Amino acid sequence: MDRRAFITILGGSILAAPLAAKAQQTGQLRRIGMLMGLAESDPRAQARVASFRKGLQTLGWAEGRNARIDIRWTTTSDASALQRFAKELVALQPDVIVSHNTPTTAALRQHTSTIPIVFVVVSDPVGSGFVASFPRPGGNVTGLTNIEPTMAGKWLELLKEAAPHVTRVAFLFNPATAPYAESYLRPFRAAAASVAVEAIATPVRDIAELETAIAADGRKAGARESTPHVVRPAPAAQVLAAIQ
Repeated sequence: MDRRAFITILGGSILAAPLAAKAQQTGQLRRIGMLMGLAESDPRAQARVASFRKGLQTLGWAEGRNARIDIRWTTTSDASALQRFAKELVALQPDVIVSHNTPTTAALRQHTSTIPIVFVVVSDPVGSGFVASFPRPGGNVTGLTNIEPTMAGKWLELLKEAAPHVTRVAFLFNPATAPYAESYLRPFRAAAASVAVEAIATPVRDIAELETAIAADGRKAGARESTPHVVRPAPAAQVLAAIQ
């Protein structure tokens, strides 16, 4: 089982406990909303939803018997669809809503302050304003985080250890899906200063901007150094994916 599948099942466990208590008391069919920040055709999205359903079944929840799951699918780059589907799910008045990531959680919070929201992949829940703190989240939002902002400094330290001659490193992020990027940039810049590396914040919104940014950085490096050190696409894409 991969990490994200485990997180999804664990998220199911978190929300299943209060649902089970209610169901035992009333015998009612419990309704679960789910807002996915990926297209329905995405194999990763299907795998995560399948893991979630499996986790619920393990805990005694079966669709059509004692639970109903209403799912809405959209990419996080489609802001209008996010808002529309968040509003639709809230209008259904489910017992709880599962939120896939930061953009889906932000959209849902705009439409309800009472229906419980459980997020499963949010990089900075405190900085994003979803919870007041880790021990006391408060409000109607809770969930899991699988990454911590200070890791950005460790990424750079590991890169410098693997490639000690690197002097310039670009930190790529999508401002549309990672509004919390600054919380990662702070430790990234601090680590850069400690290892004599120039840290470059590089917002990119799609593959075309990613390619343009890498090409531009390569030209700058070539103008400054006889042997330029350019951030390659694969590691850059990994960093971008890590903070989404």
